Amino acid sequence: MEEEKPGLVVGKIYLIPTTLGDNAPLEVLPISVKGTIERIDHYIVENEKTARRFIKRVSPSKPQPDLHLQSLNKYTNAEEIPSFLDPCIHGHDIGILSEAGCPGIADPGADVIRVAHERRIQVVPLVGPSSILMAMMSSGMNGQNFAFNGYLPIDNAERKKMVKSLERLSRDKGQSQIFMETPYRNNKLVKELLKTLHKSTRLCIACDITLPTEFISTKSVHEWNEIEIDLDKRPTIYIIQA
Repeated sequence: MEEEKPGLVVGKIYLIPTTLGDNAPLEVLPISVKGTIERIDHYIVENEKTARRFIKRVSPSKPQPDLHLQSLNKYTNAEEIPSFLDPCIHGHDIGILSEAGCPGIADPGADVIRVAHERRIQVVPLVGPSSILMAMMSSGMNGQNFAFNGYLPIDNAERKKMVKSLERLSRDKGQSQIFMETPYRNNKLVKELLKTLHKSTRLCIACDITLPTEFISTKSVHEWNEIEIDLDKRPTIYIIQA
């Protein structure tokens, strides 16, 4: 790993948001994202294939052979991450791309961002869609005090225990509790939430955010029990407030 040296022009790390689904990028992203992508050739990405596709959609004329992509995902060796930032030491800016939404939020990009701060490389976040924030904005729940809890446990007993714990925390602190699930397990999770939560607890279900099929609704658990909803394979954020 090369260390930053005094007097060198050091590049910056740009956190580049992506779309939350198959939107036309400039329908949901500011034009500044297009400008940033057009001038950056070095990227750290979750998936090279989808990252190249996204870059091409944003900037069709950008030469793909000029791109230098490093993959950062659950298979990446943590010891390799510092070397991903070496282009900055040579004056090149680097873009970080998530699979969907904003890098660093429920995303492995946080690991490389931490190293960037340790190496005193400037980190620049760009404006773009965050399903977590947009769900919270539209939920009608407590936006002054909320917590994001990521994915719930896969084990049934552990998941039920966690749901009860989050409901209790929400009741005791007046805090909205946000979490998510792998899309193909959504319908199973909804059934479990409606069985586990108190009937007066409010539940916001926000799926396909920014897409034509967007659905966002907040109801009591009692009201949700009267409704049929299919969330299979639809990216969804859940928020509860007791």
